[in-house]
Amino acid sequence: MTDDERDLRTAMLATCRAMDARGINQGTAGNLSARFGTGFLITPSSLAYDRMRPEDIVEMGWDGSYVGRRPSSEWRFHRDILQARGDVDVVLHCHSAFATSVACHHRTIPAFHYMVGVMGGTTLRCAPYATFGTQELSDAALAALEGRMACLLGQHGQIALGKTLEAALWMAVEVETLARMYLQALAIGEPPVLSDAEMARVIAQMQRMSYGLGPEEEGVGDIARPRKG
Repeated sequence: MTDDERDLRTAMLATCRAMDARGINQGTAGNLSARFGTGFLITPSSLAYDRMRPEDIVEMGWDGSYVGRRPSSEWRFHRDILQARGDVDVVLHCHSAFATSVACHHRTIPAFHYMVGVMGGTTLRCAPYATFGTQELSDAALAALEGRMACLLGQHGQIALGKTLEAALWMAVEVETLARMYLQALAIGEPPVLSDAEMARVIAQMQRMSYGLGPEEEGVGDIARPRKG
């Protein structure tokens, strides 16, 4: 194992444990993958993150072959998303409580809040239900993720994407936060929705400023800074 591979495995494990620490996952639920070499690395099946070691993370090829432990049962949508989306290198799936609650009603979250725009459009889509681990679920997830960085899975959970592990985790937490706010807003009635025209302005502003697009390096993005001296 090269140093680069060990570093990635270690970072993936840290991200998995951060999912639990931030309350968006529990037990052996959820899974994580990252593009690597001529394929990808993915968390194994049925192994809690607090017991997992870097060596337990599974190396997979695009043909579904793997080395090591049995991969996550959701390996199909991880593979298919990474193959279809050259703009992302990480796929994170979890059963966070508020996002899953919305998904249990097959609800697409509308632009009730401008931060819905960080997912890449005017809605946070919910894919129709399909049995876990199946190609049908992968196909449904791919459709819901078209032009988006996250989606809900009907009666299942959420998927968040990122160029980095840190960005994907940030996106998953943002999905959970928006789902919680949406459920709270629904308690007093259907909330008003921002227009497509306003959301187009919001998304353009986000892209211009790198606003709400996950962790970024200092100096990236069009933002105001105090003068020196």
